[in-house]
Amino acid sequence: MPAERDDEIRDPTLRRAVAELRQPVVLDPEVERGALSRIQAGGSARRRVRLGWLGAALAAGIACLLLARSSAPIHPPTVSATRPVLLRLAAPASRVAVVGDFNDWDPAATPLRRTDDGAIWTVELHLKPGRYHYTFLIDGRRWAGDPAGPRAVESDFGAPVSVLTVS
Repeated sequence: MPAERDDEIRDPTLRRAVAELRQPVVLDPEVERGALSRIQAGGSARRRVRLGWLGAALAAGIACLLLARSSAPIHPPTVSATRPVLLRLAAPASRVAVVGDFNDWDPAATPLRRTDDGAIWTVELHLKPGRYHYTFLIDGRRWAGDPAGPRAVESDFGAPVSVLTVS
């Protein structure tokens, strides 16, 4: 199983723990000098025990800090606002859906609704700014690009695919 990148960690407590553990540890220079000189000198077993306790105390302090921070209010990462996008298609059909990057190309995820006069199918999407590929699926069998939108240069599946840019 591949490791998650920091920006893909979903658990807020784990994300805070990883961020905290990546912070540099700053020791008092006098303590650091003393510890290094004892280590270099070889020290007695008694000194090694004291250093072992120092490490345990440091670990306990870090654990307390993490626990204290985990009880702090969680502020979710800033998510860019979505924008309403109206898609329309004039097509004689009993059902129409839009499939694309924004709904994992799922034909059941985003059905369009017929207008009152029955001639136009519409759906309002709420999308984050970005570039999306999409196409319409008519009656579950026929693919149709958006006549109002630019076509993608290439389609992986041979269906007409349109491009939508949300800013």
